[in-house]
Amino acid sequence: MSQSPNLSPQALYDQRLDSGELRPDPVQEEAITSLQRLYEEVMTAHKAKPKNWFERVTGLASRAAEAPKGIYMYGGVGRGKSMVMDLFFEALPIAIKKRRVHFHQFMIEVHEYIHSRRQDDGIREGVDAVLPMLAERIAERSRILCFDEFHVVDVADAMILGRLFTALFDRDVIVVTTSNWEPDRLYEGGLQRDRFLPFIELIKKRMEVVKLDSETDYRALCLKSEGAYFHPLGRTTLVKVNEVFAKLTDHAVCYSEKLEVKGHKIPVNQVAKGVARFTFADLCERPYGAEDFLLIAERYRTVFLENIPKLGYDRRNEAKRLMILIDALYETGTKLVISADALPDKLYIGEDHAFEFERTVSRLLEMQSKEYIERS
Repeated sequence: MSQSPNLSPQALYDQRLDSGELRPDPVQEEAITSLQRLYEEVMTAHKAKPKNWFERVTGLASRAAEAPKGIYMYGGVGRGKSMVMDLFFEALPIAIKKRRVHFHQFMIEVHEYIHSRRQDDGIREGVDAVLPMLAERIAERSRILCFDEFHVVDVADAMILGRLFTALFDRDVIVVTTSNWEPDRLYEGGLQRDRFLPFIELIKKRMEVVKLDSETDYRALCLKSEGAYFHPLGRTTLVKVNEVFAKLTDHAVCYSEKLEVKGHKIPVNQVAKGVARFTFADLCERPYGAEDFLLIAERYRTVFLENIPKLGYDRRNEAKRLMILIDALYETGTKLVISADALPDKLYIGEDHAFEFERTVSRLLEMQSKEYIERS
């Protein structure tokens, strides 16, 4: 990401409004105001003589004041949370130690560190002993952490987060994060949630909570303008699908994960900003069923399904899985982007499922409509 040390988040935002890259959005502008506040506090401390909290960035002295409050931005998908956070990150000069990372990737690193420390010869610390060491290591490398898609669904993560973030805040690390959930709804319904509640209070104490829930879904605008069904298969279609994926994810770096369903796992090789990318072979040529597809539909807000071939009698099992998959995505209102070798009504050329497939054709057509794409 290019650096713009002389431009604040507000200036960068105004610049993109003037260029037409962004459109005026009062809710985004409120979030920018909060990010501008934090930016100015950070820059004031950074430029001051080493007698405040920012001394810990340089290592010249001990802390004399509490670090500025971070920011917790929450709201619906496609409202621009990541975009405005990235403007803040871009505005910070290189001299300030900073890191922007997807929260899922960050937690993978946390678990790997805990595992490695507990496996080292002669080290038998429990998690409580390991976390302060990890916090110190993180603080040495990053004084400002920007997390994308903060969410908690795992009991192991829930039990770790309170202790880890307390240690990070004690070391004056500033956190900026985006999330689809307001703090009070984090880990809602999770196991031992009562033990997680102090962490929620910590967030509200040490971070400014900002609701960014614009009426405009910018991902929906992208799909309506760019399209959601591309055919026939070939280089031109691939290039276009890649472009749409990049726009929907703000060119974010993808990560991989595995979903677990009753003892077996579903590999998801490309995920970014709640968008998952699969091929037809990934999902329809493997022995997955309705439960698997429903989990995918509930986990991701947008799904890419690529390289769907024409399906005849010899592919009737794959055709059946495709029908079940489309039903699951449709019922949950998941946005769907497809690349296929033919239009929906020409995809299935067999007879076994001809009647059933008519419903799939109907749903594929509806899922390209403005009304469906705008569904919450």
